[in-house]
Amino acid sequence: MPAARTFSHNLRHFRLFLGVSRLHSASLAAVQCGVSQPAVTQALNKLDLEAGGALFDRSRRGFFLTDRGALLEPRIRRAMGRLDVALTDTAPRLVVTTTTTQLRALIAMSEAQNFTLAARQLGRAQPTIHKAITQIERGAGRALFERTSFGMVPTRACRDLAQAARLAFAEMQQADADMADFDGREVGQIIIGALPLSRSVLLPEALARFRAARPTQGVSVIDGPYDEMLGALRRGDMDMVIGALRLPLPIADVVQEELFSDSLCLVTRPGHALQGKGPVPLAALAQASWVVPRPGTPSRAQFDAVFTAQRLPPPASILDCGSILLMRELLKRSDMVGCISAHQAAAEMENNVLVRLETDIRWTGRAIGLTHRRDWVPTRAQAVLLDMIRAAAARLR
Repeated sequence: MPAARTFSHNLRHFRLFLGVSRLHSASLAAVQCGVSQPAVTQALNKLDLEAGGALFDRSRRGFFLTDRGALLEPRIRRAMGRLDVALTDTAPRLVVTTTTTQLRALIAMSEAQNFTLAARQLGRAQPTIHKAITQIERGAGRALFERTSFGMVPTRACRDLAQAARLAFAEMQQADADMADFDGREVGQIIIGALPLSRSVLLPEALARFRAARPTQGVSVIDGPYDEMLGALRRGDMDMVIGALRLPLPIADVVQEELFSDSLCLVTRPGHALQGKGPVPLAALAQASWVVPRPGTPSRAQFDAVFTAQRLPPPASILDCGSILLMRELLKRSDMVGCISAHQAAAEMENNVLVRLETDIRWTGRAIGLTHRRDWVPTRAQAVLLDMIRAAAARLR
């Protein structure tokens, strides 16, 4: 079996690869890219080693992509297409002069806004980062950072270029995973942003099945506020976010896929004073002490709307909480009332740890599903996991 390695992400090599795949000729690609034919051959040989096998069948008729090369080409075309547009918009000569090292320094500086912090982030010496930024600014013919007392603030052009570079590098990392998968190896990390419902209801089954099918594939599940995970998704630092969908769509460069509909319910500990008395009036609920989802979430918006619709003031005693585990323990130890997803609380209610509170509230359904970048193309491993997530969701409809 060929040894699968990761790419060095040499931008010139990738451009030569795309030129040869399009023209089926090393000599024509050399002319188009302004290099010698031996330089093209050397670049292709290096890429073959990094890819773990030959990317072209080379014959008298020309250079034609192998199956391995045909798998790689769309990834690199998307990555370089995105990157070269941004480089050209900044300054056309950057397409020729800019290196991966410079772009990684640009990304780090745009995030850290400080040479020392950017160097620490990349594990490089501070002068190395300073040199890289100076070189790319010289190529751009203008400053890409505004020197202020608060740090190095990226300009709009810098932010746009850094974002394009992030997504291009994310696509290149997908290519690493594709090449390894081609050889039967599991490489790379699938990064999932998990909102509260998915962590307790949807992901456990899907991930257990995925681990059985892909024993060594790296998977990271990250939780946090929706806005932070949406930002990570858009930067290419995350592959998907799973949980309550946002309506309307928060921004045009992501798409949402509904998996199932969920509704809220009210729960308390067994033996709570409000239990067993029929539907609890809303006015009485307004006087209760609550554990509810954080502001800004679809669940909290529904909770608040219940009282607003009846022109009642919201409850005065509210504890914001997005964790079913913390909510369960709070309710067990108090007379508080919880507002939570019915699916999320199902296990606690089945085990009589929590009890559904009877009310006349008619909750509207919440769409639960996947969010990912609009132009995202999953690797084979990611596609397998998506199918398992969809299968787990189908049982919740």
